[in-house]
Amino acid sequence: MRIRALLALTAVAASLSACATADRYDAAGDVHALLTAIRNNDRATFDSLVDHRALTGAVETRLVEEARRSGAKGGWQAAMIALAGPAADVAGAALIRPEVFRAAANYYGYTPDKPIPGRIAIASALRPTGDGRVCAAKKDGPCMLTFTREGGSWRLSGFDAQAVNLQLKR
Repeated sequence: MRIRALLALTAVAASLSACATADRYDAAGDVHALLTAIRNNDRATFDSLVDHRALTGAVETRLVEEARRSGAKGGWQAAMIALAGPAADVAGAALIRPEVFRAAANYYGYTPDKPIPGRIAIASALRPTGDGRVCAAKKDGPCMLTFTREGGSWRLSGFDAQAVNLQLKR
C-alpha cells in the first residue's frame, strides 16, 4: 500500500514538474522576443510584451508603501498616498520603455555586443513562482522580472526595483 502511495506521489510530482518546465520553455520564447526588442529599441514589440497597467500598478503600490513608512505628519502622508497614482502614471510613462529596461538586460549579461541566448538557455534562468507566473533570476538570486501568461503570450508584469537599478540612459 505504501509503495502505491509513493508511486502516486512521484507521478503527481513528475507531472507538476513537467508543467513548470513547459511554462518556463513557453515563456522563454516571449522573454527572448522582449530582450530582442529591448536591444533593438523596438517600441512596438516591447509594448506588446509588457503589461503597462500591471507595472504602473506595482510602482503605485511601492509609492504608497514608501509614503506609509515615511512617518510624515500633518496630512502629508495622506497627500503622498493620494498623489501615488498620478505619480505612478508619470513614472510609468517615463520608465516603461525599452531603453530603461536595457539596464536589466545588461545585468543578465544580454549586452549589445553578445547574441541573445536561445530559448533553452533563457528557460533555465526562469523560475516558476507557483501562481502561474515565472520570474527571471540569476542563479540563487532574487526574482527580478516577473512574467504572466496573458492569452497566448507571456508579458512582463512585474519587476523588483530594489534588485535592479533601472535608470534612464541619457
